[in-house]
Amino acid sequence: MTTLKKIAPAEIEKLSFAIIEEEFEERTSRDLKEFNFGEFKIIQRVIHATGDFSFASSLVFSAGCIDAGLEAIRSGCDIAMDVTMGASGVSRRLLQSFGGTVRCHINDPGIGERARSLGKTRSETALEKLVSADVGIIAVGNAPTALVAAMEMIEAGLLKPRLVVGVPVGFVNAEESKELLLKKPYPYITNRGRKGGTPVAVAIVNALLRLARTPDTENQ
Repeated sequence: MTTLKKIAPAEIEKLSFAIIEEEFEERTSRDLKEFNFGEFKIIQRVIHATGDFSFASSLVFSAGCIDAGLEAIRSGCDIAMDVTMGASGVSRRLLQSFGGTVRCHINDPGIGERARSLGKTRSETALEKLVSADVGIIAVGNAPTALVAAMEMIEAGLLKPRLVVGVPVGFVNAEESKELLLKKPYPYITNRGRKGGTPVAVAIVNALLRLARTPDTENQ
């Protein structure tokens, strides 16, 4: 017989996070001590968003990436998402408390027409709107083309984010684009393999926003 837990709505997330921490080592064969405070909080939120403990092994954090992301948020920089669903999922209230805003230009007037004329996707074409903008974090969860374009624009000096979150999902160039990101010298958070997606990108960004709200916890 299936029995549902009786729990107040406000306690659901708290209990979910407790369950993830309790089951973590058994479900992942990883020791919690392998991760610093910030890494675990990001992994925990990604697992919460996906129900998938495999992200504990597939997520990759470059040296200093969490500090770079927190510095960007606390400095009031904007966060750019590749798709509207991602922009809708980011905690605007938290980001605005630091002075930043969420940017996503995929549905801006003219983007679709320009993308067709260039033979590109709308998500990669929309990145043109970020040139000269104060964007501290670029997060891609849907389109490998957007991640590749972002890396090319960074290399050309057109974009200067402090952190790239690249976790596109799919079977065509998703895994490959993330492998390219793994070779970059600048701060990034990504994952290996075909898994990923907008919920993963949003979870990472929201975890960073919550870490930024609590000074110095990222080094605990």
